[in-house]
Amino acid sequence: MLGGRESQLPFCAHTNDAAPLFAAEAYDNREKKMKQIRLADYRGRWVVLFFYSSDFTFV
Repeated sequence: MLGGRESQLPFCAHTNDAAPLFAAEAYDNREKKMKQIRLADYRGRWVVLFFYSSDFTFV
């Protein structure tokens, strides 16, 4: 607490934190199209999340 108030720092994930459940659009290379995915669909399996915010943009 700073000056009687809680700090409003952004969330920061740490090692061994569980990823929050989410749904997002992703490119499926097998079907060659965008599709909706849910993290819950991969429960019990290893998942590597890769995020590149500038991908698919024109520069």
